[in-house]
Amino acid sequence: MEKLLNNLLKKPGLVFALIIISTILLFFPMAENSKMETNLDKYMPQDHPAFIYSDKAEGWFDIKDGIIIALENKNGVFNTATLDTLKQLTKRFQKFEEIDKNDVTSLYTADNIVGTEDGMDVKAFYKRVPKSKEKLEALKKKVEDNEMVFGRLVSTDETVTVIVAEIGKDVFTQDFYNHILKVAKASETDDIKIYVAGRPIVEGTMALLGPKDMKTMVPIVLLVIFIVLFITLRSFKGTLITLGVVFFSTIWAFGLMALVNIPIYAVSTMIPVMLIAIGVADGIHLYSHLHTFVDHHPNASKREAVSDMIHEMWKPVVMTSVTTAVGFISLLTSQVYPVKYFGVFTAFGVMMAMVFSLVFIPAGIMLFGLPKARKVNTKEDKEGHSNSKLANNFAGWVIKHKYVSIIGTAAIVVLSLIGMQEIWINSSFLDKFEKDSDIVQTDKFINDHFGGTSTLNLILDANGKKDTFKNPKVLKLVDKMQKDVDKQLQVVGNTFSLADYIDRMNKVMNADSEAYNNIPDNQDLIAQYLLLYEMSGDPENLNKVVDYNYDKLNVTFQLKSDNSKAINSALDVIHTYEDDFKKLGITMNYAGSGYKGLVFTDLILEGQIKSLILSLIIIVVLISLMFRSITIGLIGSVPIIITALISFGTMGFLGIPLNTTTALLSSIAIGIGIDYAIHFLEQYRNNAAETDNKMVAAQKTMAHSGKAIIYNAIVVIAGFLVLLFSVFPPNRELGALVSLNMFTSFVGTLTIMLVLLYVSNIYFKKR
Repeated sequence: MEKLLNNLLKKPGLVFALIIISTILLFFPMAENSKMETNLDKYMPQDHPAFIYSDKAEGWFDIKDGIIIALENKNGVFNTATLDTLKQLTKRFQKFEEIDKNDVTSLYTADNIVGTEDGMDVKAFYKRVPKSKEKLEALKKKVEDNEMVFGRLVSTDETVTVIVAEIGKDVFTQDFYNHILKVAKASETDDIKIYVAGRPIVEGTMALLGPKDMKTMVPIVLLVIFIVLFITLRSFKGTLITLGVVFFSTIWAFGLMALVNIPIYAVSTMIPVMLIAIGVADGIHLYSHLHTFVDHHPNASKREAVSDMIHEMWKPVVMTSVTTAVGFISLLTSQVYPVKYFGVFTAFGVMMAMVFSLVFIPAGIMLFGLPKARKVNTKEDKEGHSNSKLANNFAGWVIKHKYVSIIGTAAIVVLSLIGMQEIWINSSFLDKFEKDSDIVQTDKFINDHFGGTSTLNLILDANGKKDTFKNPKVLKLVDKMQKDVDKQLQVVGNTFSLADYIDRMNKVMNADSEAYNNIPDNQDLIAQYLLLYEMSGDPENLNKVVDYNYDKLNVTFQLKSDNSKAINSALDVIHTYEDDFKKLGITMNYAGSGYKGLVFTDLILEGQIKSLILSLIIIVVLISLMFRSITIGLIGSVPIIITALISFGTMGFLGIPLNTTTALLSSIAIGIGIDYAIHFLEQYRNNAAETDNKMVAAQKTMAHSGKAIIYNAIVVIAGFLVLLFSVFPPNRELGALVSLNMFTSFVGTLTIMLVLLYVSNIYFKKR
């Protein structure tokens, strides 16, 4: 390896040109083929049993995610202008190519089940927009008397009405999203305000803000890194060459992503920030060593200086890059696609940064010259000992007060373990946005006036027993469960099933008496009601709540929040009915985007645990092999284990949940934090070979690697703190937590790890 790198130094101009040309060639397919994934279902593994069943149930009952268009008139919706706007908007959405006409529901299209002298009839609430006061009042009375509509399509305060347009899985595009917003907003007037919400709108907004956020973040992080690098390296040329490394590695990572046709997910937009912050680390350590060599050998040639840099630093650079990549590769254990692909392509970017650091930086130094030598004044300095009194004193203080580090570390670990008990997992996609953003405020507005914008679908299965869901006993249990969930939980706004149809039919067939707003005891009567409805109304409406043989039933729960706490609270109440349904031969299953989001959270936790354990094991093994000592492997892993514990403890104490973004935390912490330990261990080993004095070895290591580690940490922390400017709160949380991780990693390396090296007497036992 060293020989190959030295041979490349013979033609630095050619190396420089080849790297630049190959990167430019890779840039074009990246720019052309990169695409943003907007379908949140594509974040999840399609072969998971829960998702396979959900997909089947969605086919049985035509379960789709809905776009919700709310029309607000503070003077009330029962006036000619508002009802006409509702009608026109409904018809416009019915004409969209991406939307089936029958999947658009509003007061204009809704069925009103009424009793007649001859039996039962199903009528529209209105076809022509009522204009007279009497007709408007009559329509208002019809809506208020219909529990299937009042509170669902018209708010109980009668100031808001909604249109629900259900769409298929693969029809949503950025153009479609823009068209929806344009059509909806075009109908606003001085009196009528229009809001657009629903999961597809969340997807569209995320797809719009993701690339925009990346375009904002990358220039800021480049500027911050440039300033910090320039201060630490004290070289304009060195700063530009080091930034070239991260620029090339980022292009190569996204270029490979485009070549293998992997889309960009929301979390993928952080890869450039990651690579910029991580990629400069190798450059800092290379230049730090080069500065030290030039200071002590001011008359050395470029070739001698660069050859020494390669000789001393190629191993730690390769080792740190491999261990960093392992931290990210461990994310392959996750079944969540954005997390998995983030790990793979960030790891690839890290390895390319390593290659460019070992090739591009030496070639750049050969072409543009060495940094200027600084004056070395003392004899002690010329002999290669520390020229930093601060480093000597700090190393001496840490070793002298070693029990402070040990006791302090133990106390921090205990506190972190306590905090970890409070960690929770959040499946909410809305929580990725600012609380005061339009998308969140719109969702809140609709949730305040209606049942909720998120849904959970309970599928009751009689396992092939025909007409089970015509049985009064079964329907009464369903009705009781719905009312119980609705009553117990504020987060559940509405519930809907076949039981609601039967309640309504029984009431209208008995002179609209409220006493009959329930499930009748006679199964034949229920069957007769259903037959009358099929003859009078649209039988396809029933297909959304029950299958043809009446052996499967879909119960829809509308939730006012899409996070896992809300969904679990509903499931806790629903599960109390599991035994009652089992006695009737009915099993419970779940479907829809709400439930899939909950399974998604379990996959995040499972992947987090697996990646954390796997990466720790691999890194301990790798360090043990690199340094040929299991003791060194264990000592080297101490700072990152402590860092991981502090990180999760902090999340618990601050109430920061695990989600698709913060799930990356442990791998980032381990992948980057281990670099400090490896550089320190390598330098300590080299220094220990040159002296019999443990204190001198510690001081020399602190002056050489300790200084570089501090510079590295400052640059990485500065880079990740840029995420605080992100429009997505989880990105900001990740930026703050990773910055904390980098701080604790480098502090742990320079304190507790140094103490363990000193106390263990490693490298000095045989003397």
